[in-house]
Amino acid sequence: MSSEPKTILETERFFLREFSEGDAKSLFLMNSDPEVIRYTGDPPFLSVEQTLDFIRVYDHYEKFGMGRWAVIDKSSGEFTGWCGLKVEVDYGGDIDLGFRFLSSWWGKGVATETATACLRHGFEKLGLHLIVGRVMPANKASSRVMEKIGMREAGDCVEDGIHLYRYEMTAQQFASDQDGETQ
Repeated sequence: MSSEPKTILETERFFLREFSEGDAKSLFLMNSDPEVIRYTGDPPFLSVEQTLDFIRVYDHYEKFGMGRWAVIDKSSGEFTGWCGLKVEVDYGGDIDLGFRFLSSWWGKGVATETATACLRHGFEKLGLHLIVGRVMPANKASSRVMEKIGMREAGDCVEDGIHLYRYEMTAQQFASDQDGETQ
């Protein structure tokens, strides 16, 4: 991992960049908040050192040319959470759009802004044909984000024993949605 993390995307208010070792404390704090991980199925990191180990071995950028990216507030330089595209190797190679933010950033449009940028990047820069999102039924806020960004409900699925709603968007749907916005 290089010492200077690569910026992947920029939105009006945020930079999305590769994780760096300097993100370990913030990532640890975020994943230690029971409300943040409530609908993820993920256990919390046990220490900042464990979080640092995760960052050091995270190989999705090199392996797949995409991954979960740190979301950094432009005005303060603050780590707000992450958003990005992940190849779901265990689930047929689906490209999954996911996001997670510090609770202090909830309700401020961060997920909608950064997830929209990730869709655009996936379809326009990476040439993807389909992007999916998975949300636990009780996670109404994330379902709303999926709907706001134009993802369409595509039924239910079970992964790792967890019941999820599956959302999808094709490149054609994204292009059509963008055409509708510009008219």
